Amino acid sequence: MWVGWGLVGPSLLLFALVYLYPIVYSLWVSVYVGYSVGVVVLSQALGLVLALALNDRTRLSALFQASIFSSYVVSWVAVSLLWVWLLDPQYGLVAYLLGLVRLPAVNWLGDHRIALVTLVLVTVWKTVGYPLVIYVAGLQAIPGDLYEAAALDGAGGWQRFRHVTWPLLTPTTLFLLITLTIASFQGFDIVRIMTQGGPVNATMIYVYYIYEQAFQYFKLGKASAAVVVFFALIVTLTVAQWLLFRRRLEYTT
Repeated sequence: MWVGWGLVGPSLLLFALVYLYPIVYSLWVSVYVGYSVGVVVLSQALGLVLALALNDRTRLSALFQASIFSSYVVSWVAVSLLWVWLLDPQYGLVAYLLGLVRLPAVNWLGDHRIALVTLVLVTVWKTVGYPLVIYVAGLQAIPGDLYEAAALDGAGGWQRFRHVTWPLLTPTTLFLLITLTIASFQGFDIVRIMTQGGPVNATMIYVYYIYEQAFQYFKLGKASAAVVVFFALIVTLTVAQWLLFRRRLEYTT
């Protein structure tokens, strides 16, 4: 038996180095989906709050909605360059405002402890207009007589939201959850312009890792393996989200 393992051992080792190592390493890199979690959760939660606050048909509400949504249609390159300047620890507007209140400047993009959080907040600022308009559309599609019936039954504002608004927004929430998750995995431009994956890989999101391996280090095998894992990860998350909300979708229909 040991002779057999000795004969096939070199081939197995070569197979592991060439094929298995890139896949295992790619799985390890996938822990950086913390960026996606932060973007999806914050964008969706803030979008819902803003939608509830702006859910009326007045001109002022429409103006606020358009103002917030405008950042979503601006290119990632323009947004990234704008925030690079705003967050500059020496000459940026944020550092200037902190100086006015006697607070020290912060190296938002150069400190590995907060760089990823900074990218998440910039991404949320740009993308929150998308869930806002989708949630507003979902809220305006809810029949008003349901709220009237709930009010007649003595339901307060929170109870109406819990038992009427939120269940009927479940399809909208699932749609946003899937689309925002997929979009968050495509955040290449913001990382490329603002941090290049640094400092010390603190902002190394998955899609930038693939780009780095393929076009900077020319490790096409590792990049190809990462793409396969990337695809499988997106499909797995999408199916998991669908299964999580399926029962509620059946309930609301």
